[in-house]
Amino acid sequence: MSEPAAAPLQLSSVQPAPPDAILGLTESFLADPRSDKMNLTVGVYKDDSGITPIMRAVKQAEQILIEGEKTKGYLPIDGMADYRNAVRDMVFDGKVPNERAAVVQAPGGTGALRVSAEFLADQFARPRVFLPTPTWANHGAIMNAAGLEAVSYRYLSADKTSLDLPGMLDDLSANARPGDVILLHACCHNPSGVDPDAQQWEQIAARITELKLFPLIDFAYQGFGDGLAEDSVGLHTMLRHVPECLVCSSFSKNFGLYSERTGAVVMMAADQAAASASVSQIKRLVRCNYSNPPRHGASIVATILGDEALRRTWKSELMEMRQRIHRLRESFVKGMQEVAPDRDYSFLLSQKGMFSFSGLSPMQVDQLRSEHGIYLVGSGRINVAGMAEDRIDWLCEKVAAVL
Repeated sequence: MSEPAAAPLQLSSVQPAPPDAILGLTESFLADPRSDKMNLTVGVYKDDSGITPIMRAVKQAEQILIEGEKTKGYLPIDGMADYRNAVRDMVFDGKVPNERAAVVQAPGGTGALRVSAEFLADQFARPRVFLPTPTWANHGAIMNAAGLEAVSYRYLSADKTSLDLPGMLDDLSANARPGDVILLHACCHNPSGVDPDAQQWEQIAARITELKLFPLIDFAYQGFGDGLAEDSVGLHTMLRHVPECLVCSSFSKNFGLYSERTGAVVMMAADQAAASASVSQIKRLVRCNYSNPPRHGASIVATILGDEALRRTWKSELMEMRQRIHRLRESFVKGMQEVAPDRDYSFLLSQKGMFSFSGLSPMQVDQLRSEHGIYLVGSGRINVAGMAEDRIDWLCEKVAAVL
C-alpha cells in the first residue's frame, strides 16, 4: 500500500508567536498617545530627555575610523584581532595567562550566550544548565534553543530584596551533578540588581569547585555597578577557584553600542591546547550560523581601548552614567519616603546597575500602565536608568497611588 502524499508546506498554516514579554511592552509604549508616559521596561540606558545617547568617545572613535578605514571586507570567523585582545585584557585583567585565554567575537551578549550554549551542547553531551531564580527572561529560551535543559536554583530571598545564599548553595548541592553548567551574573544582576559581596563570591566559587560545575558567566554590565575593576570581583574570584570557564561579554551598555551588536565569548581553558581546540570548534559552529561577526562596533571598542586619551574619556562618561543611576535610586527612595512613609524602599540603594524589583504586584503594574502611562515589566522589575530626574516626584506620586 502506498503511503499518503505529504501535505505541501504552506506559510498560511503558521500561527503567530506571542509577543516578547519585554519588547512587546515597548511596542505598546510607543503606540501610547499620552505625552507624560514613562518607559521603565527594556534594559537600555537613557538620559533625562529619554534618549539613549551616543558616547563622546564613541563619536571620536568613529571619526578616526571614517578617516582611516580602508575596507569593508569580512572579518575572520573569530573576529578582529585587536578587539579580541582588548576584550581579553578588559575582562581578565591579566588574571589568566594569555596562552590559556581565548576570545571569539560575537554579535552582542545574546549572540555570545547562544554561541556558548551551542558549543556546550555540541561538545559535552548536552549538559544541564542551572539558572538563577529569577534571571534575564531570555536565558532559558537561549539554552533551550541550543538543546540544553535549563534547571533553576534559588537566588533571591522571598522578599526579593537580598541574596538567598544558603538556598542557592543548598540547591546546587542537592541537585547539581559534576559536569553540569551553572550560569552566573558577574555583576548588576538582571532583573534584581542584587549581587553577592566579595565574601559570598568566595563561598559560591568554593561550592562550584567542590561540585565540579562549569561556570558560564554573563558579564553584560561591567562598569555599571561600582566600577570596571569593582564589578569584576566575582569573575576574578571564580578565576582563582575553577580550572576553566566561559564568559559572555557585552559592550551594549558600557559603550552604548546597543545596535552595533558587539560582544564576545571569552574563555579560560586549562591549557593552550584546550583553548585552541575549543576555539576551532566554536568557529565551526559560527561558520554555519552567521559566518562572520560585524566590524563597526568591534572597531569602535578596539579604537577606544587602544588609545589612552579616548579610554580616559570613555571611563569618565561611564562614571557619569553610573553616578546618574545611583542618583536616580537615591531620589526615588527619598521621594517614596515622602509620599508613602509606611513603605521602605531603602533596599534599592544597595542594589547595583540598571535594574531592581519594585515590589509591585502584577495588578499594580497593570494599573500604573493603564491609568498613568508608566510601563513596568509584569514582575515589577524597573529599569532605574529609564527614570527622568526632573520627574521623580511625579513617578513617586503615581506609584504611591497604586500601593
